[in-house]
Amino acid sequence: MKDLLIALARRFHGWVSELDSTRLLLLGYTSYVVLGWLVLCLPIAHQTSGLKILDHLFMATSAVSTTGLTTVSTSDSYNFFGELVLLLLIQFGGLGYMTLSSFTMLALVGHLSPMRQRMSSTSLSLPQGFEVRAFLRVIVGFTLMIETIGALALYPVFVRHAVPQAVWNAVFHSVSAFCTAGFSLFNDSLESCRNDVQLNAVIAALSYLGAIGFIVMHDLWRSLRHLKPNITLTSKVILASTVWISLVGTVLFALDEPAVKALPPGQRWMVSLFQVMTASTTVGFNTIPVAGLSASSLLLMTLLMIVGASPSGTGGGLKTTTFTALWAAMMSVVRRRDETTFLGREIPEHRMRSAVATMMFYTLTLAAGIYALALVEKSPLPDQMFECASALGTVGLSRGITASLTPLGKFIIIALMFLGRVGPVGLGMAFFQRAQKQAGPTPQEDVAI
Repeated sequence: MKDLLIALARRFHGWVSELDSTRLLLLGYTSYVVLGWLVLCLPIAHQTSGLKILDHLFMATSAVSTTGLTTVSTSDSYNFFGELVLLLLIQFGGLGYMTLSSFTMLALVGHLSPMRQRMSSTSLSLPQGFEVRAFLRVIVGFTLMIETIGALALYPVFVRHAVPQAVWNAVFHSVSAFCTAGFSLFNDSLESCRNDVQLNAVIAALSYLGAIGFIVMHDLWRSLRHLKPNITLTSKVILASTVWISLVGTVLFALDEPAVKALPPGQRWMVSLFQVMTASTTVGFNTIPVAGLSASSLLLMTLLMIVGASPSGTGGGLKTTTFTALWAAMMSVVRRRDETTFLGREIPEHRMRSAVATMMFYTLTLAAGIYALALVEKSPLPDQMFECASALGTVGLSRGITASLTPLGKFIIIALMFLGRVGPVGLGMAFFQRAQKQAGPTPQEDVAI
């Protein structure tokens, strides 16, 4: 029996080592979801009885994908152990598959195997020129520091609001915000703390830091230490797009949304900024009821959720860099330029192809999800569209239909959340990638566009 197990283990290791990085990534996130699901199914994780197996799968997928959509109340359904499991799944999902294990291996052994370096680079969406080992140290160091500072800043807020277990709530919400997960131990998300400036500021800061990604933090840190003269083009694109999206989105929301027009000017702009922040960073917290928003505000937030956060961060969505590359391509065509440029730098052709492929895969996946959900659910179509955009963008905002979804509807949202974490393009590469064959040049012919 022992020899059989050893033989099976070796065969499995050989099979895994032959997989490309995208398939390994898919396998890794699947293992996280399955393991979390099995643990959440244990009675020792439950606060109440009668929870369904499908709900545990939904919650595990939502946590690993850092989405935040829930079919049951987190605090009412799970005890401290269950909440801790969800928090660990959020942390693992937010940092990315292979990050913690590779960091542990690096600390113990001092080096990474080629497979681990390849997997870590793929999981973190690193551009060329980033050294994986140094980057992993930066990620773990910044994460622990930022989440600790966030918890310390949130603790007095929860004490002031007489929240039970203030320490645990501070830690949970700090990790959830930085990992842009949007899981809350309050059934109304953060609506009861809408007017608290400190809470709004801390949650927004944590969410933006998680959304802009570790590439920016790594660049800024090296620049502050004078280890490099300038930040990379990637960081410039991320920072510029994040600022513009936040400013334009906040102005549009504050001027148009009826739910905030009656508020005092200070609260009006704070609430508007928070809702735009929560959609664009894909964190998913809310301080006003989403179900009561106007149609124009819902459309604005849907577009923000689709664009999403930035690569090598904890957020989801199409990514700001992809949107920026497509914008640059459009402007190049309008200006009749042969090369695609942004901020005075030319974007490589292979990156432009990746941006176009990502947009197409993302759009087709979202359309397929909306169509599938419309086939099995009777809720209003705008609510279904918002739910699907939130799931695929790993946002977690909802118009209140998540808990009432049919089993088939829950499976569709589960699939969208998982796709949003792995990435539609990554899943496509995992299933459809074939070995390249040597062949002669492909005949070229023009096509009307």
